Amino acid sequence: MSGAESMSLVSGARMRKNRAGVMSKAETLIKALPWLERFHGTTVVIKYGGHAMTDEELRHSFAEDVVFLRYAGLKPVIVHGGGPQINAALTKAGIESTFTAGLRVTTPEAMEVVRMVLVGQVGRDVVGLINRHGAFAVGMSGEDANLFVAERKHAIVDGEPVDIGQVGEIVEVQVGAVKALLDDGRIPVVSSVARGDDGEVYNVNADTAAAALAVALDATKLVVLTDVEGLYADWPDSDDVIDSLTTDELAALLPGLSAGMVPKMEACLHAVRGGVPQAHVLDGRVLHSLLLEIFTDEGIGTMVLPSPPGAPVS
Repeated sequence: MSGAESMSLVSGARMRKNRAGVMSKAETLIKALPWLERFHGTTVVIKYGGHAMTDEELRHSFAEDVVFLRYAGLKPVIVHGGGPQINAALTKAGIESTFTAGLRVTTPEAMEVVRMVLVGQVGRDVVGLINRHGAFAVGMSGEDANLFVAERKHAIVDGEPVDIGQVGEIVEVQVGAVKALLDDGRIPVVSSVARGDDGEVYNVNADTAAAALAVALDATKLVVLTDVEGLYADWPDSDDVIDSLTTDELAALLPGLSAGMVPKMEACLHAVRGGVPQAHVLDGRVLHSLLLEIFTDEGIGTMVLPSPPGAPVS
């Protein structure tokens, strides 16, 4: 065989391999078509936190996913927390982090740090990360345009309320500013800080804030990124993940869940009972987990759906 013939065979094999790769990509895009059609123009609220917020590769993967959603015709809204960053800043400022009944005791001095970190550091970082892939993200605080209005929340210890400072419970959501940004093609990035009618500024749970915003926006989905695969069926005896469950089934499970999962699953419960068709808990440690959930038949994580009409309420 001549050298030219050998080169021709190698070239032909390479072309067939490349063609197979291209066809595989085309098949993936075609499989996503029903989901693109279904969710085009709809709002998806995403709670961003955990390992996905601190690992560099996952941070960039998350930003790519969000911009992909925007280009695909969806309207993503990001709500973020920042627990590790707050802890580090409080330590640097010489302010002790203390917790009561799982809630951070937030003194006025601590609240200044919380506000600075969430709004001035973490929020700006998320905005900058997304805008590397498309100039869409706009940062805002729950204080802006009275997006979140909160009242002081007390911890319950031995059945008695305990004052834990400037920790708030959201009582009102005013979405005009967020809707204006969405109508302008932007991606709102919301820091979980709220104002109160009493003039105070409150630290609010980001999972709870995301759920409240999803309800107020009539979102199609609430997606909560976590550091676990989903809701485990029988943790710690089994690592089997519950693919889906109804709100009534979830309500029955809540009292037995680990402390870390309670606010996330309560957020899903509140969102779906408030009219959001689906809520999802996803493993934020998986690259492109958002796209896998929204644009594939299999999905990942745990999905919460409404209980059938007429089902007994837990």
